[in-house]
Amino acid sequence: MDLFGRWATVLDELDGQARRRTFSGSGGIDFTSNDYLGYARRPPSQAVPVGPEVSPRSGRASRLLGGNHPIWEEVEDALADWHGAEAALMMTSGYVANEGLLSAIVDEGDWVASDEYNHASIVDGLRLNRPERFVYRHNDLNHLEQGLRLAVEKRRPGQERFLVTESLFSMEGDCAPLTELAELAERFGAHLVVDEAHATGCFGPGGSGLVDAAGLRQRVLATVHTGGKALGVMGAYICGCRRLKEWLTNRCRHLIYTTALPPAMGAWWLEALRRVQQDSAGRRALHAAAAHFRAELGRMGITAPGRHYIVPVFLGEDRRAMQAAARLQAGGWDMRAVRPPSVPPGTARLRVSIHADHDRQTLAAAASALAKALDFIPVNHVSGELVRSNEW
Repeated sequence: MDLFGRWATVLDELDGQARRRTFSGSGGIDFTSNDYLGYARRPPSQAVPVGPEVSPRSGRASRLLGGNHPIWEEVEDALADWHGAEAALMMTSGYVANEGLLSAIVDEGDWVASDEYNHASIVDGLRLNRPERFVYRHNDLNHLEQGLRLAVEKRRPGQERFLVTESLFSMEGDCAPLTELAELAERFGAHLVVDEAHATGCFGPGGSGLVDAAGLRQRVLATVHTGGKALGVMGAYICGCRRLKEWLTNRCRHLIYTTALPPAMGAWWLEALRRVQQDSAGRRALHAAAAHFRAELGRMGITAPGRHYIVPVFLGEDRRAMQAAARLQAGGWDMRAVRPPSVPPGTARLRVSIHADHDRQTLAAAASALAKALDFIPVNHVSGELVRSNEW
């Protein structure tokens, strides 16, 4: 069998499992994107500078080889101030930020605890340097403590320990117990790293995320944030101390060997930051919309775990999730199914994303449409074992 034949066989198998992926348009009312505050659909303000000094459409080279621009220092300083951190470092995407950070700070022989539902970019970042890995059950502090205790007992000279989690989990819609995780990390001498991708912009008085809202900034080694979700702008960044930024500038291959973001994007970042810091009304609207939608689902007998604006409706079977999504999309609702390997086998789901600009009438109609798509069958959380051998 040649290469194309091998590919065809695998793709046909995915077809049979209802797991083959294809691109599709974004028709219908948006309940699937991560545009939580509705910024991505707004045009840039006329106040955003577009003159020659910031308008290049390419970064031209890596930041260390001529691709740097003064606007990125301005953006990074503003981001660090927002989070009350010493420093921030821009990256090209959230995936790149997670993979680049973890591969640069974790060495072979180090020990890392990772939540079983952490994003693929975290999993892949930890694969690169082959540390000793402990995958703990989702948000299970007892299981994590067992792993940490054993790691301390068996620690080798020079071995560092790390604890990595998302703050708001992208597929579960629930939050990590960040304060308790920080306490465990401190008790057992581990460095805490938090992926804030889905929380940035949406929590805390200034919108800087769950770590800052919990007052944990000085107790984490690093946080990772994306622009392409609530902030509505391309790129991502890592927050931490100045020494961390210096280390990444010298050792993060994902920064050193890639073309910088174009300077024009820096102006968009500054505008997005000003907007989100002042948008407490948008954050209130987002959380109120999420609560209303969840209440409507509950009224119809549909259980969705979590309590925030990512609303997973578990269906278990891949084909059933695809059929429900197709019915919703045919009715003008852009809700989509999430299947393995993005989620554990047996936990296929509809992932509904609530936005600040969803009004109550729309939310009620969306909940009703979802119930009809499920044939009014109450849907409960379907437990599933994560196949760790596939992930690691």
